[in-house]
Amino acid sequence: MNGHNTRKSLTPQNGGIIKRMLIGACIALLLISLLLYGVNNPKPEWGKFWILKPILIVPIAGALGGFFYYMMEKFRNRGRWWNIIAIGASIIGYLVILWIGTILGLDGTLWD
Repeated sequence: MNGHNTRKSLTPQNGGIIKRMLIGACIALLLISLLLYGVNNPKPEWGKFWILKPILIVPIAGALGGFFYYMMEKFRNRGRWWNIIAIGASIIGYLVILWIGTILGLDGTLWD
């Protein structure tokens, strides 16, 4: 025995966190942009820069969803059933975080 640990590490890789957060933020930005593109006549009481709030908040929520997806990585390396459960939980977690971010971003404008 040479003292080296030959088991596969269950810790997530450090380089993947930025990638997953950027992917999550880009997906969220795309979705909120498509939703906001359909607003032709915004209400005057929303203010001139009403669109900035959802454009900033929703991608931040998407990045947090990407972070959650990244944190579930250690469960994806434990076997077939853990992998299926972890992927399902990651997708559901991302969608819930994105939904909450969308509500917060659109509060006072389209979400009344």
